[in-house]
Amino acid sequence: MNPLTLHELLPVLQLAIGPVILISGVGLLMLTVTNRFGRVVDRSRVLARELAGNPPPPEADRIRAQLQVFDRRAAFLRASCMLLAVTILSAALLILMLFVASLAGFEQGIAIVLVFAVGQLALIGSVIMFIRDINLSLAALRLETQPR
Repeated sequence: MNPLTLHELLPVLQLAIGPVILISGVGLLMLTVTNRFGRVVDRSRVLARELAGNPPPPEADRIRAQLQVFDRRAAFLRASCMLLAVTILSAALLILMLFVASLAGFEQGIAIVLVFAVGQLALIGSVIMFIRDINLSLAALRLETQPR
């Protein structure tokens, strides 16, 4: 294996910058999703404590309905977070594959395309789960603000 000259290495470094930027952007999205997940978990714990205090039946039914919504939201946010992790893993793997392919002279175009596609599909899936959580959060708000 011949060592690459700086002139040969620069295009590889330029090519690898795209996935690095993707990791940074997805990291910010993951921060948002995990913060929302934490708030859902915290609010669910508060509601569970209220329910344990044996409130009157109409209030208990309202709390149970809210907890069901929060359970669904937590599932969407967990799925979103897992898909974001797959996106980051795919981007990191893509960077590694680009360098190995360049240094070793492998022509692994199809493998690189597949890893990129997996990362993008995971990102799309994550955003869909995030949108579902946002829509469902309105249902939780309506339950919490309905007249008692």
